[in-house]
Amino acid sequence: MRQRTLDILIAAVVTAATLYPALAYRPFNLSALLLALMASVPLIWRRRAPILVALITGVATTWLSIVERLTDVPYGQLVATYTWAELASPAWRLAAIVVTAAGVTVSLAVPHQNPPSFAYVGISFITAYALGVQVRARRDRISWLEERTRRLAEEQAAAASAERARIARDMHDVLAHSVGLMVVQAEGGASVVRRDAGKAEAAFDAIAETGREALVQLRHALGVLREQEPEPAGMEAIPSLVERARRTGLDVHLERAAVPVVDATVGATAYRLVQEALTNVVKHAGAKHVAVVLAGAPDDILQVTVRDDGRGAVSARTATGSDRRTAQRASGHGLAGMRERVTAVGGRLRTGPRTDGAAGFEVAAFLPVTAADGRDTADRAPGQAAGSVTAGRTANPTTAGDGLGAAAW
Repeated sequence: MRQRTLDILIAAVVTAATLYPALAYRPFNLSALLLALMASVPLIWRRRAPILVALITGVATTWLSIVERLTDVPYGQLVATYTWAELASPAWRLAAIVVTAAGVTVSLAVPHQNPPSFAYVGISFITAYALGVQVRARRDRISWLEERTRRLAEEQAAAASAERARIARDMHDVLAHSVGLMVVQAEGGASVVRRDAGKAEAAFDAIAETGREALVQLRHALGVLREQEPEPAGMEAIPSLVERARRTGLDVHLERAAVPVVDATVGATAYRLVQEALTNVVKHAGAKHVAVVLAGAPDDILQVTVRDDGRGAVSARTATGSDRRTAQRASGHGLAGMRERVTAVGGRLRTGPRTDGAAGFEVAAFLPVTAADGRDTADRAPGQAAGSVTAGRTANPTTAGDGLGAAAW
């Protein structure tokens, strides 16, 4: 409404400035009146149809100049030129420049205006055009800055969401692993405290050590909240996971075979996978033997496998008794978190019955030696990361064997 009022006011001022010289110094002429109105009144609609308004006012202005009823300043045509310079598309601006130049030339040449008039009028039109271009450029820059601000806000929101997801995954991994081991060790220590004081003491020492390491890992996981870079454990810390699992009574065997060198992100992902798998074996599987295998595979792939001889896959729908409780516990966020971590680095995850045909459950992850896109992407939000494992090879983030099981989550 404000812009409309301004356009009407400009049209009224230009109309008065055009009518006065057209009628004041010569006898009244109806055609001159109509031409003066055509050269000014259409400016009311200049923003809706800048090219059409410029054409109408331009024809009328040229005719007024030919019949010598126009002052040296063609107000209406200058305003129209400013408008199409600001609002018209590049193609229409080019056409308008050509037509306006032709009209100005005719307006000055036919009445035989002196050479200074060409320079004066030409500078006036160039100035009007330059002002319109400047306003358009300023408006485009403002629009670009607003769009950039919006994108930055969205990126910051996405980064915050991804960081919350990372902290949640790390908290789940640390607490589920450490508390699970502490509970198992406490139950074992309590059962032998009167029969074998040495075993009870060893169990309680293991509880204390597990608790201390849990506190260290929690500080690392939450370090980002104090604007400190967390220090995630990598593959070099996997033996300590195996050792703590052995203290619960499990026979855990760690195998290494041509293990490739991986970047920090992939190493942290491998550590968390082994941690989560061992935690669920201890809590749910009822297994006696567990194998943790780290091996190199073709195409620069690290294969991380955790297999047990426990109860294997259990359906939450058909299980009964303790197996039902196992299946219900297995339906938490662990498997989803593992899949997110693996997908984030450009790998793939398989969970389900053991592939060697033996009883038990198996978790197998195939990780690139370098995180997808060569960046630290392990902490992206779910669904945000999908990249090539190596050049020319696209990782498939889908998983197979997602049934719930005694060692699945």
